[in-house]
Amino acid sequence: MSEINYDYIVQYIRALHTPPEGVLLEIEQLTACEKETWPIIKPEVADFMKVLLTMHKPKQILEIGAAVGYSAMLMSQFLEEEGQIITIERFSYMYETASKNIKRAGLEDKIQIIEGDAAEVLTTLEDEKYDVVFMDCAKGQYINFLPHCIRVLRPGGILITDNVLHKGTVARSRYLIDRRQRTTHARLRDFLYTITHDDRLTSSVIPIGDGVALSYKKQEEQ
Repeated sequence: MSEINYDYIVQYIRALHTPPEGVLLEIEQLTACEKETWPIIKPEVADFMKVLLTMHKPKQILEIGAAVGYSAMLMSQFLEEEGQIITIERFSYMYETASKNIKRAGLEDKIQIIEGDAAEVLTTLEDEKYDVVFMDCAKGQYINFLPHCIRVLRPGGILITDNVLHKGTVARSRYLIDRRQRTTHARLRDFLYTITHDDRLTSSVIPIGDGVALSYKKQEEQ
């Protein structure tokens, strides 16, 4: 059970969610009825991202952690004309599943999926190229990937990071956390402190889903 919000509030907000169509709907349904355990973003996070991307109108999006392609396909609906999404996935099963889903949705021209370790792929990407970076991968790696996210993000761009509150446990003392989770706990705390104290960013931590961090990369001073 999540300790981020009361269950009745979460259920009410999710009841307001307008289901998508096509492959996205199929993925949502299979996950909701637990026929699949794919790690996709929560409905309330999907709705939050729709608003952000509608306002931001990105042309280039980088995603770290494709999973089965759900969030990349969702974000593709809000790209500027001729916009592009690059998404990175390290696990072969997820990569193959995402590739099939993207093809079924007819989005191969908008979404390029790269199979590989983000730690390596990120080093090959251009500086200040992306309008939006969405990070939804291994939580313990967020702090390690952050310098690259800031580097490749254009001034005025936004970094969206999912699952930053880890079922609410991040707000608790490390001594109340299972020993196996303490490294992730410490790294998430480090990540959240860094984004909220980095002079290049303006950040907010939002208690929806499993916790979302939103960071705006400040424009360079004239």
